[in-house]
Order: sequence, then C-alpha cells, then structure tokens
Amino acid sequence: MPRVLMVASEATPFAKTGGLADVIGALAPALAARGEDVAVLMPRYRGINVEGTPIAYQDLRVRLGVQDYTANVHCVVERKVPYFLVDCPPLYDRDGLYGDPGGEDYPDNHVRFAMLARVVLTMIRYVFRPDVIHCHDWQAALVPILKRTLFAGDPTFMGMPVVLTIHNLGYQGVFPPAALAEMGLDASLLTPACLEFFGKVNLLKGGILLSDAITTVSPTYAREIQTPELGFALDGVLKTRRDAIRGILNGVDYSEWDPTTDPLIAAKYSAANLAGKRDCKKDLLAAFDLPAASLERPLVGMVARLAGQKGFDLIEQAAAELAAQDLSLVVLGVGEPKWQQFLEDLHAAHPEKVGVRIAYDESLAHKVEAGADIFLMPSLYEPCGLNQIYSLRYGTVPVVRATGGLDDTIDESTGFKFREYTGAAMMDALRRALAVYREPERWPAMMRAGMSRDYSWNASAARYSGLYRRLME
Repeated sequence: MPRVLMVASEATPFAKTGGLADVIGALAPALAARGEDVAVLMPRYRGINVEGTPIAYQDLRVRLGVQDYTANVHCVVERKVPYFLVDCPPLYDRDGLYGDPGGEDYPDNHVRFAMLARVVLTMIRYVFRPDVIHCHDWQAALVPILKRTLFAGDPTFMGMPVVLTIHNLGYQGVFPPAALAEMGLDASLLTPACLEFFGKVNLLKGGILLSDAITTVSPTYAREIQTPELGFALDGVLKTRRDAIRGILNGVDYSEWDPTTDPLIAAKYSAANLAGKRDCKKDLLAAFDLPAASLERPLVGMVARLAGQKGFDLIEQAAAELAAQDLSLVVLGVGEPKWQQFLEDLHAAHPEKVGVRIAYDESLAHKVEAGADIFLMPSLYEPCGLNQIYSLRYGTVPVVRATGGLDDTIDESTGFKFREYTGAAMMDALRRALAVYREPERWPAMMRAGMSRDYSWNASAARYSGLYRRLME
C-alpha cells in the first residue's frame, strides 16, 4: 500500500474555514480505512490543544530570507491518522487562519506557508518518509517547487511523486516579487516557466507546473478551469498540463452528516420515515426567529461563505421577486461586508420571511440541512460543493447552478438546475421547485431519491489510491 503524506493548511477537527478542512478530515481516514499508511501535516493554529501530546520533532530550525524560525512538531492521532501539527507561534498563533477578523489577509502569508513547506521536507527526511506527497491548494504548492528546485539533487526526494489538488482556483497565492527573498527563494525562479505571473509571484502556478499530477475536486471543474471563463488567467498554464489533470469528485463523511444519526438536529428521520423532518423544520424556524406559521410554507436554506462566487449577486438581482414568493428563506454564513449588509437589510425589510445569521456555526449548519425543504446554491462556480451532497442525504432538495461539482452531483430526479448566471434563471429554477413542492407525491419521491444517493468517500479514496499507485510505477 502507498505511504502518503498529505500537506494542507486546515483539516477538521483541528481548524476549518471551508470545505478544504472537511475534505482532509474525511479523505485521510478513508484512505487509512483502505489500508494506506497516511499522515497529515498542517499548522498548529491558536485554539488547537496540543498539551500533553508527543513531539515528533523538537526545535526544528528554518531560515527564510533574513529571519530564523523555530518550530516544534506535535503528533496527534485522530481516527487512526497521525496529524503532524507545526507549532511556530510567531507565524500561526493568531486570531485567524489566513487573515484578521476584518477579512484582510495577513501580509506575511507567503512566509507562513513557506515555513510549512520547509518543515514538510525536514519531516520527510527524518520522521515520515512517504511514497507520495499529496499537497492541497496554494498554501502547500511550494512543496513541489522546493523539491524540483532547491532540493532537486537531494536523493531523499528522488522517485517521490507529488500530487497537487486544486480545491478552488480562485485562490492562487499571488505576492509581490520581494516575497521570493522573504521565502528564501532565488530570484531566478521568477520566470514564466516557474513562478512569474504578470510580474508577480504565483505559488499555485509553480505548483501546477512542477507537480507530477494535478487533481481537482470534480470532473466538470477539471474541464472548466482550462477555459478562459473559469481559468482565472491560468487556463493556458493548465492546458499545458492537461494530460496530468484529473477530476476526482469529493465525497462526504456520512458519520457526520446523516439524519438517522445526527446528534445536532431536533429529530432523527430517514427515507423510510420522514416524519422527523417536520420537527427539524419547526426547530430551524425557531432558531432564526421566524414565525411558527411559516411551517406550512416552503423553507429555503443557504449555508455559504458570503462572497460573490456563491451567487449572492443573483440573490440581490432577484431580491424583490424572491421576497414576493410564498416561501421563507434562512441564510447562515460569514464573509464579505457587502453581502453581510445586503442580507441584514433583506432581513430588516422582510423579518417575517427572511432569517439571517452572520456566523460560522457548525451546529446551526446541520439544522439548516435538516430543517429546510429546499437548499439554494446559485454559485458562479463551484469546484465540488459539499452542501448540495449533504442536502441530498437530508432530503432537502437542491436548487443549483449547473457548474462544477453541482452539475456532477445533481440531476432531474434529485433536484433543479439552471445554467445562465442570472437572477431570472435562478428564479425560474426555484419556481419549478416550488411547483413540485406542492405535489404531495412527487416531492417526497424526489426527497427519497436524493437520500438514496451514495457520495461517501469510499469511491473517491479508491480513485486517489489508484492515482498514487500509477505515479509510483
């Protein structure tokens, strides 16, 4: 079985800002369950308790530019997977993972994740020697760059392929040229064949060019990122690596997301007995301070990062028509101040129909999945998406834009899709859903069809295992 070291900036249950953490926290145990020897390396952020845990490497020293850093690497085992947590307080002991509470990125993020990459290479040499290194997103993209440049002649890393998974091409790790020296890199790497990107440093670009294989989190997204529309100016670079790109659909962790066992929802239910879903709807309405009388009208739920990518501009376009429909809407999320204010204004204008919670709340996210009738995901792009898959299992019918993993996971028997990125197209799909909601036989049949779908990690983990083996050969 391949021995795999995953490198990521976040993973449940230790630190999470989005779907990346869910993927790492579920894929690693799924690989371990298949017999793979897998470990994860990530930063130890503030709030991660490592008291009393063994130290895998003490006083690991790294020089980046003119700065010296020291880290201790703790080992915590979670679901039979060892997590190596890099404890370097000057870089990781902060309020946020990537930025301050106001949403501004930390200006030294390039140094923070250059440190992570350098620790990876030291850990491989002395602690955990893998057959394959699996890096996730731009925060880990410096690993293949270092391996193929500064450490190109080091026999420790020869014959050790690197997989780079792109979870969201919209985030690339772009920094000014001065960042090279601050990361301890030579200026010769600032070329179109490596890191140069419109005069700046692009870490994800370098990772794409220098990794042995590239994966994305759905087959459709693998195709979309090679187009000008969704390539974020890297479509040309990606086309040069088209033979190395594969789309492997994310799975979901049904031990955490299943209405038959979920401890966070008001009542358990199943496809065979849907009665508990009404109790969950009642509980959700109360959680958002919506009137109990709303129980008889369809309830639309959203759990999303409040960003343009998630389609909130379409909600804004269609706000008047949306409010005129016989439905209630609940939205949970945090993000850009513009969209937070828009949602708060929408709630203020329609307090009896619109509930808003500006927060990251895992427990409430489960309540939305269980209590809503319809789950709305009108994304501009969606590499994979997890909430629409959670929604299927909870019998909450998705209305989605046909992009990325949304297009791969929802069909006419389980939900409703629209293609044109307009508020009108979104409302057309939502009206189609509302029409079926009023049909007492069709709607439960659609709920049960979704609940029967299996998007567990078993199939995805098998595809990753196959990729690792092919690379080793």
